[in-house]
Amino acid sequence: MQDLVELLENNPYPGRGIVVGKDTVYYFIMGRSVNSRNRIFAAEPDGIRTEAHDPALLEDPSLIIYHPVRTMGDALVVTNGDQTDTIVEAGDFRAGCMQREYEPDAPNFTPRISAIVNPDGSFEMSILKHADGDRCIREFFAYEGADEGQGYFISTYQGDGNPLPTFAGEPIPVTLPTPDELWAALNDDNKVSLYANVGGEVTLYNKNLGD
Repeated sequence: MQDLVELLENNPYPGRGIVVGKDTVYYFIMGRSVNSRNRIFAAEPDGIRTEAHDPALLEDPSLIIYHPVRTMGDALVVTNGDQTDTIVEAGDFRAGCMQREYEPDAPNFTPRISAIVNPDGSFEMSILKHADGDRCIREFFAYEGADEGQGYFISTYQGDGNPLPTFAGEPIPVTLPTPDELWAALNDDNKVSLYANVGGEVTLYNKNLGD
């Protein structure tokens, strides 16, 4: 079991990350380019969306503007891209993920990370990543739940680099910090926004809005 705060404090660029625990869901985004950093999280009736903080600075919106969080019936879907919509439209987590692959942003080939949290506390996480020959590896991890104060963390990257190294292995068992602690642990230069859902209470953090 790793301390999530310590893990994030020692990693300047995990990219985008999902954390799922008992009654807790976190999703954060980070950015290195002006386009990636020019974002905020905004509330939607069924979740949240990303939007440009300064529309004049928006370049290519295809991989940065999407709905990271949406409800699907009584379940909650969280992803790092527009596969959220694919999953919800399919009405099935795995079926939706099977329709998609990693992002077309060579040489990074950013993986698509996704999670679904069910009403009974069980959840599933997935990562779709690039393999040799431009094949897609689709990995799924199913959990019957998590203990109090504990969760599982998956991110797009292992850390900074050029190209960025893809996350490897299973989601990492971690201790769960408070939303404020997690936000403070993210690298000040690279963090952009955080969605925190604790016991059904949602808090949004946006660096561009002064958080």
